[in-house]
Amino acid sequence: MDKNITSQLKEKYEAIDQNLGVHLEGLLYSKPITYWDYIHTDALLNLQIQRTTLPDEMVFIGYHQINELIFKMILWEIKQVAECNTLNAVFFEDKIMRISRYFDMLTTSFNIMREGMDVEQYNKFRHTLTPASGFQSAQYRLIEFASTELINLIDIRFRETIDRNTPFEHALEHLYWQAAGKDYKTGKKSILLINFENRYKEEFITFMKVYQTKNLWSRFKELPKADQKDKDLVKAMRHLDYTVNIKWVMAHYNAAKHYILGKDGDGEATGGSNWQKYMLPKYQKRIFFPDLWTEKEKETWGTDI
Repeated sequence: MDKNITSQLKEKYEAIDQNLGVHLEGLLYSKPITYWDYIHTDALLNLQIQRTTLPDEMVFIGYHQINELIFKMILWEIKQVAECNTLNAVFFEDKIMRISRYFDMLTTSFNIMREGMDVEQYNKFRHTLTPASGFQSAQYRLIEFASTELINLIDIRFRETIDRNTPFEHALEHLYWQAAGKDYKTGKKSILLINFENRYKEEFITFMKVYQTKNLWSRFKELPKADQKDKDLVKAMRHLDYTVNIKWVMAHYNAAKHYILGKDGDGEATGGSNWQKYMLPKYQKRIFFPDLWTEKEKETWGTDI
């Protein structure tokens, strides 16, 4: 064995009061790694459990599980920006572009949903999912919290009446996606929203507190003025904002419309949400990085698709 490597290993384990010899002896009995053990292929491929006998339900399940894995990778990249102690334009742009590539892939992947399932089958197995909904993707909500200041996620009807120091629980009650699960005339929440909040409310509030000052938008505004004007970084930020809040949302909307409003659809989302008002960006004007857009661009947000 290379003496330099041995020396480094000894130093590594001595730093944590461990005996290098014991660890080396352990290697004598360890199994060599395989692809399927490392990736946990068997476990991964056994997570697609259908509720019906309709073949295309497997497409639906697999597709959404892949989305959740991609969301996890996006959160992993955002976390690195949030926790970086030596943030600069080059590092920031690199991470933003990684996140954008994931969302670019998610956007184009909706063709799999749109063209990859039989409409008649979908409109049979979807009723077994009620009252569950893709609305209940907690990771996607975390991505939003980690991307921008909470004020930019507040329902546009309430933004002028809620200040940035409002309690987190109050802010949560007025986020744009509450409109999908709450009757604002009566204030009554649907079972879709009740189930979602029962499972994730405390986690959301804790996450919101953590990312209040280290979301992507806040961290961008901490950069030196010269870095904030870096053309490549600004272009990357705008691309991400447009991709997430217009292109990806509209691709999702059009896929939903294909099935729910098609000739065999009933117009109702599985969770009972007002999905058209909730999804269309022109109604909520969700913009992560508002200062990077002109007033005209914000005014016409989501109307060009």
